[in-house]
Amino acid sequence: MRTLLRLWPYVRPVRARLFSAAFIAVLASCIGLVIPLVLKWMVDGPIADRDPAGVWLGALYLLLLGLAEALLFGFRRWLVARPLSHVEAEMRAGLYRHLQRLPIAFHDRWASGQLLSRATGDLALLRMFFAFPLTFLLVNGVTILVGVIIMLVQDWALGLVILVPAAPVLITCVVFEKRYSLAARQAQDQVGDLTTVVEESVLGIRIIKGFGRHRSQARAFRELSGKLRGTELHKARLLATILGIIVTLPEFAIGAALVLGAVQVADGTLSAGTLVAFLSTTLALRWPVDSIGFLLAMSQEAATATERYFEVMDAEPESGTTASAGRRDARREGGLRFENVTFRYPDAPQDSPPVLNRIDLHIRPGESLALVGATGSGKTTLTALVPRLHEVTEGRITLDGRDITEMSREELRSRVAVAFEEPTLFSATVGENVLMGGGTGEEDLERALAVAQADFAHALPQGTATQVGEQGLSLSGGQRQRLALARAVVGRPDFLVLDDPLSALDVHTEAAVEAALRRVLADTTALIVAHRPSTVLLADRVALLSGGRITAVGTHHELLRGNAEYAHLMSGDPAEELEEQR
Repeated sequence: MRTLLRLWPYVRPVRARLFSAAFIAVLASCIGLVIPLVLKWMVDGPIADRDPAGVWLGALYLLLLGLAEALLFGFRRWLVARPLSHVEAEMRAGLYRHLQRLPIAFHDRWASGQLLSRATGDLALLRMFFAFPLTFLLVNGVTILVGVIIMLVQDWALGLVILVPAAPVLITCVVFEKRYSLAARQAQDQVGDLTTVVEESVLGIRIIKGFGRHRSQARAFRELSGKLRGTELHKARLLATILGIIVTLPEFAIGAALVLGAVQVADGTLSAGTLVAFLSTTLALRWPVDSIGFLLAMSQEAATATERYFEVMDAEPESGTTASAGRRDARREGGLRFENVTFRYPDAPQDSPPVLNRIDLHIRPGESLALVGATGSGKTTLTALVPRLHEVTEGRITLDGRDITEMSREELRSRVAVAFEEPTLFSATVGENVLMGGGTGEEDLERALAVAQADFAHALPQGTATQVGEQGLSLSGGQRQRLALARAVVGRPDFLVLDDPLSALDVHTEAAVEAALRRVLADTTALIVAHRPSTVLLADRVALLSGGRITAVGTHHELLRGNAEYAHLMSGDPAEELEEQR
């Protein structure tokens, strides 16, 4: 209940309809309990007196009661259908918004399939819980209570016989709840794992087919699917056990009450009408009692779905600003500056060395600086700190003298544009993908495509209105990279961060892009991760990143002449030659 109560803020806006629906369902259920009383009146009255008119009147009462019960239950369903769909949609939208605000470190830790299963399957379970178990746990509880009172009033001895199974049923429910909760959580987590495998297989289908790994992937899928099947069977056995107990024990009690009641009727101490009414009441309570098992099961699945939902919603989003007041008095200089910046990933062991260690670097206004280093030296991590995809562990980064943590992320990312090494496109048109980086219309789009030498977009079937497909896999690697570069420059950013933006281009296209990019770089401050001399030559200066530290800064020619490690990286000399140069 503590877990499910966390859903109250989402339910509050539709509480009037839910409470009305619950009240109507209770009323309908209680009307069903009036039917045995009408039967008692008919048996002891018109039937005993052989009064056909009275029998027909009783039949009319039964028809009207049955019709009223059916209409009320139908009205309850109509009341809750629309608002519960709204609650589900609001929760899904809230989850999506929250995912966009969570830091990159969160997404690095979580498998995408787990997030997808929470946004789809878990929320569907919660909608079903709101629509059915939430109401009928209350309705059936009230129905059982009222029905037991009616039976005790009719004959307290028979009522006590019916109550004998209550204690073992309650104990069974408590044990079942604990065990089923663990099984439900395990099953939902396994669904998330299975979703991840399916998603990865679809996105990586070219790799799977290219290396002929379809059998191994199918085997991995079968193993996970088999585990999920085993968990679902375990859940089914638990549910079968509780249903067997809940259904069987009351049947024995009803049988005992029937024998005892028949004896009392034969002795004349109990009227036949009372016995008929008593047994009709017990039969009317069979559904509320029998349903306890699967209502508890659905409630447990809803509780575990709620836990999984709030595991994501409770994650801390990216903060807007984090700077202390003392930092604002620091000297204000233009351009992009790294001051004593140290970074280690949030989930890294405390005693592990930082990825970046005491980085000091200044890119002057309007200057382009190339960042060079061996694979794994931390270049991409350093560039990710500028738009605050990660937060620095120590030190600070300033734009035009202003600490980036003093800015809102919206303001910061409106001034800084990024082109990542791995270009990601969305299932949208070419124009929509490019203009995602800013810009206001066709003129900006055409300019950005020209800079990125992405004129191929006009030759597509619908030009820039062509859908590029999921992940942009309908395009070549070079085409995707050029569109990603166009997206970075379309908004005319103050600061440009390019992570090896030309790696997938052929020599001729690279030269054309570089020529156009030089004109863009003349009006912006840029940090460019580079691996090739041609890219390095776009920059005014070069910084060498080695072992998480900036070990040298200078022009390309200065470092080529005076730094053996840089010369090795630019020339591709073997490691042995590097050692000789040192």
